[in-house]
Amino acid sequence: MIGDNVETKQCQLKDPMDLFRSGQVVKICAPMVRYSKLAFRTLVRKYSCDLCYTPMIVAADFVRSAKARDSEFTTNKGDHPLIVQFAAKEAQVLCDAARIVCPFADGIDLNCGCPQRWAMAEGYGACLINKPELIRDMVRHVRNQIDNPRFSVSIKIRIHEDLKRTVDLCQKAEATGVSWITVHGRSVEERHQPVHYDAIRIIKQSMSIPIVANGDIKTLKDAENVHHLTGADGVMVARGLLANPAMFAGYEETPLKCIQDWVDIALEHGTPFTCFHHHLMYMMERITSKQEKKVFNVLSSTSAVLDYLNDRYGV
Repeated sequence: MIGDNVETKQCQLKDPMDLFRSGQVVKICAPMVRYSKLAFRTLVRKYSCDLCYTPMIVAADFVRSAKARDSEFTTNKGDHPLIVQFAAKEAQVLCDAARIVCPFADGIDLNCGCPQRWAMAEGYGACLINKPELIRDMVRHVRNQIDNPRFSVSIKIRIHEDLKRTVDLCQKAEATGVSWITVHGRSVEERHQPVHYDAIRIIKQSMSIPIVANGDIKTLKDAENVHHLTGADGVMVARGLLANPAMFAGYEETPLKCIQDWVDIALEHGTPFTCFHHHLMYMMERITSKQEKKVFNVLSSTSAVLDYLNDRYGV
């Protein structure tokens, strides 16, 4: 579903590259399955988030099914700059998907970093870091078929055990016309091991295009530290923003005003209860006791949640 009046507001589309030219570290909300949807993007934009990604969308389904398009992609005129992230393994399919979203988004991103088994088995996600020619073909196709020169085409990757392969991959992608590259500083096999910020630094030093650092950034201080460690032009955050959507504005934990904003935005957007409730569980994780969590986490209706927040916090 495309939000109200988007087609008449196409002039509002922004050039995401302007953010990287500003000289400031670009603060980015990561693609998150089920979570980085329009309502949450609206919330984090209120708290100093510069650029938002949609959840990963399988391009083939998106192109084939109107139902998939309606459920997977919702936006509105305030939702910019916006990057739509696709999982794809065929150049023309990615192009077709890019063409559909082009009037309503500011760029697309090709997921080359998802380590989940289903994605790898389908030929999507992190298995693409071993197929630099395929990435090159997909990027080139989109570049050739989308007329708008301001429309960005980026990729998000994980690193190889042998970092030379990653640097080579990034340089090939740069030569093909990729706008920027987001690097999650872990290999496909690594899950909770420390992030290799040194690897991101080496990649950054080998490239001319912007590099975005991703992995284990939980606070604005972390974001600043990672920028200093890596020289990255931007930082992308996932779980840190789920836990504290006001993180980029410098709050150490979720302020009550942010919880109030989420309630207002979610109700206005008709956010399904499970999603509405899960976001609140994440946001309140650090500010509630074990006992309070036991009560709050089993609430089963919007009205029960609203009553709880009103009684407990005056929200």
